[in-house]
Amino acid sequence: MSGTRVEVMHGVNLDTLGGRDPDQYGTFTLPELEATVAGFAAELGLQASFFQTNHEGEFVEHLHALPERADALIINAGAWSHYSRAIGDALEFCGVPAVEVHISDVSNREAWRQETVFEGLTIGRIYGKRQDGYREALELIAEHLKK
Repeated sequence: MSGTRVEVMHGVNLDTLGGRDPDQYGTFTLPELEATVAGFAAELGLQASFFQTNHEGEFVEHLHALPERADALIINAGAWSHYSRAIGDALEFCGVPAVEVHISDVSNREAWRQETVFEGLTIGRIYGKRQDGYREALELIAEHLKK
């Protein structure tokens, strides 16, 4: 397991963490979240790397090249998770085990946020647990890769 590479991909508007609605997203910034997730990964013997963009095509291209640099993926595509078939197709293409994460509790928000284009493409979907959702995702990946 040591040396297993996990890419954490953040999509649209995740760079605004710390300035968004704190009731939904907390008060932590993206750099603070990434430092926390890197610590969680290290505790599990995993290597985390990070990517964020507000450009859908760039997100897709990053997914296309992902198998060259990662063994697994945590994907928080933000609002794209709910409607971008292009990102869903790219996720399917990349073929690495993936867990979908949302910081807020999408099950208790607008109806459109409860839908996901990643259905059937991930080994899990975690939402509403803020930073701890990433720890849970890393644990799920570690367990999946042991099989």
